[in-house]
Amino acid sequence: MSLNGKNAVVYGGGGTIGGACAEAFARAGARVFLAGRTAARLEAVAARIEAAGGRAETAVLDATDEQQVDEHADEVARSAGSLDISMNVIQHGDVQGTPMAEMAVEDYLQPVATAVRTSFLTWRAAARNMAGSGGGVILVFGGSGPAMRGYSLGGLQVAFEAMESMRRQLSTELGPQGVRVVTLRSGGIAESFPAGFDGREQLVASLDAMTLRGRAATLWEVGETAAFCASDAAAAMTGATINVSAGALIDY
Repeated sequence: MSLNGKNAVVYGGGGTIGGACAEAFARAGARVFLAGRTAARLEAVAARIEAAGGRAETAVLDATDEQQVDEHADEVARSAGSLDISMNVIQHGDVQGTPMAEMAVEDYLQPVATAVRTSFLTWRAAARNMAGSGGGVILVFGGSGPAMRGYSLGGLQVAFEAMESMRRQLSTELGPQGVRVVTLRSGGIAESFPAGFDGREQLVASLDAMTLRGRAATLWEVGETAAFCASDAAAAMTGATINVSAGALIDY
């Protein structure tokens, strides 16, 4: 598996999941462009990548802003010579822990509106630069799935369902132009929960108990899977969802 010569944009690259995927892309040889709202977090990930011998650049931008997204993607393609991989893992602002019957409509709709907007903008920007230029890969994070008993997820799963509908349509349109679109489903990554998160231990234990492996997928595993999906070794994979959940999600 190699990403040598590839250029990857990761929106939300300063976060735990975005950072893990960006580091995996860099380990595989890609030049990584980290984009997000917080400079310090982006720079911390870039420093880890560079310390390991990789290449990374950062840009502070709002991935829900059309002009900023378009200008950044076009600049990456122009300056680096191509835009080969695009992954968006920004936070959608979902409110969890409140039952739907008690939730404000604005809180329920927030992650849905954010997910649809940022996905559309970043995928469109990537597609415009990939199609007709040798192709590329758009990676999606989330995925469709059954309702989870015992959790009040608000509009989170609705946002993921919307993204999957968009991914299916986009893959049919871009496939003939050499652009692949693939979703990763994790079922929850315990390492992504902050240390001070209220109820973290109970949530981690619950995630582990739902898996067939007895523990949730790790950030390293998700990052390496993302890097594989972005590589030519996965050239036959598009319009698909990859299950990297350690058995928390059973496909059929």
